[in-house]
Formats: sequence, C-alpha cells, structure tokens
Amino acid sequence: MKIAIYIRQYSEENEAILAELFNYFTSTDDIFIEETVFKKLSERSSRFDSAQTFAEFADLNPSFDVMLTIGGDGTLLKAITYIRHLNIPVLGINSGRLGFLAMAQKEHLKEVMTELREKTYKVIERTVIEAVLSETGAPVDEINFALNEITVSRKNTASMITIDTYLNDDFLSSYWSDGLIVATPTGSTGYSLSCGGPVIMPAAKNLVLTPIAPHNLNARPLIIPDDTEIRLTVEGREKKYLLSIDSNMISLSKKKSVTIRKANFTVKMIRLEGDSFIKTLRNKLLWGEDKRNK
Repeated sequence: MKIAIYIRQYSEENEAILAELFNYFTSTDDIFIEETVFKKLSERSSRFDSAQTFAEFADLNPSFDVMLTIGGDGTLLKAITYIRHLNIPVLGINSGRLGFLAMAQKEHLKEVMTELREKTYKVIERTVIEAVLSETGAPVDEINFALNEITVSRKNTASMITIDTYLNDDFLSSYWSDGLIVATPTGSTGYSLSCGGPVIMPAAKNLVLTPIAPHNLNARPLIIPDDTEIRLTVEGREKKYLLSIDSNMISLSKKKSVTIRKANFTVKMIRLEGDSFIKTLRNKLLWGEDKRNK
C-alpha cells in the first residue's frame, strides 16, 4: 500500500499511535509522513526513517491508496488541503476529544489496518464548497474550499454587520448579525449546529445558511439545494470583514462580494465496518441520552 500520514501537531501521544501503526506496515508499503512532523520525529528516534515525506499538495498524486490523519477533526480538515481533488480516501485516527470526523479509534489500529488491506471499508463522498470573488470569479485565496463551512463574520469590532444575501441572484435577506455560516452536511454538526442550525445527513444534497447571533429574532437557519450559488455583500463600520474557510482565515474589503458554491470535486472519506452516521450521532452527540431511556 501507498499511504500518506498527516499529523498536524507533534505530541508524544501522536508519536505512540504512529509507532504502533508502523508495527502493521510491511516492507512493501510506501509510507509518506508530513515533512514538518517527520523532522521532529527524526530528532527523537530513527524508528520512522524508512518513511518518505511530503510537504504540500504537489507532492501527492492519485496513486496513494489512503491518507491517514492522526489527531482530531481539525487535523482531518487541514489534511483536506493536501488532498484537494486527488480522490485519495482519507481516514482519521482520533487522538483528540470529540472525534466526529476522525472516527477510527487508536485502540483498534490492527483491525483498522486489516480493513484497509482487505478493502472491506466503504468510501463516502462528502460535498465541498468554495468561495470566489463575485466580480471576477477568482478564488479568494489559494485555499478557497471547505469541507465543513465558509463563514462571513465581523472583524475587530463589537458592532454587528449587515450581510446582503442572494440565492442564484434572487435577493433573500439582509442579515444584521455577527456573521453568517454556509455549511455543508458535514459541517452541519459543527459551528452551524452550535448556532442553532439543523443536522443534515451526509448524503443529502443540501447546504444550510445559519446566522450568527442575529439581531432579527425571526432570522432562522435555511436549508437550500447544494447547487445554489450564494452571493454575500457585507456592510458595517469596519472597512474589512473576515472570511473563514474551515480553519483558513482571510481578511477582505467590504467592497468585495463573495460567491459561495459547490466545488467541482468531493472528499472521499473512509467509513469502517460497524460505523454509521446514525451511530455517531448517538455516541458523539449523545442523542437519546436520557435517564428515561436507561
């Protein structure tokens, strides 16, 4: 197998997980570790010296069988910026707290590797959205796509902003709020959910618009088809506003409108045997956790 391994941040726990993974690799496996963490590992031990490294998107290609991430959900989201449209399936090994996306458990690494070799897992395609400048159609940044959400929010001020929102050039509303989240089904269980948005099944062909602390109390989350183009124009006291693309933060002039739309590629996520979105809702979000259900 040809395997890329991404670790966002070195820790002794992550090193221990990686060391156990190496017990299940064979001499015919090609292992690539992200360069920054590999250097840190090499300073501590020669155990991982058989691995090669990658540092950016250009170092990967579709010949990889899988990318493994070691960390939490943030690590997996960052790993997507290396994969992009290459269709490399990704599996997160959870060493974080919640682990809603990084679902493989560090206690079951042997079983995980067996499934990967025997290909008994399923690949689930997840919708990706992107942000472009409305006037030119140019990407707002080199990394202009998100698996979870793209958010417009106020910058360096306590004052709310006004977000004029158009759906396929049809005016929807002016949100007077701290911001507006455009979330995918994957992101519906993240920031959007904490702001009162609905949970959307991963296979649903929808996006959700969720206002952040709206001044208009009748402003509610709105589910829309995922082929809708969303154009946002921001007004406020500050000259700039923030555009968050998952963990990527960009400062934009309020003179620049942004269009958010479905990207022309998806992210392939591995689902192991016995896992399901419904099971994750119960276990991670504690759905049905009530003493009357005991």
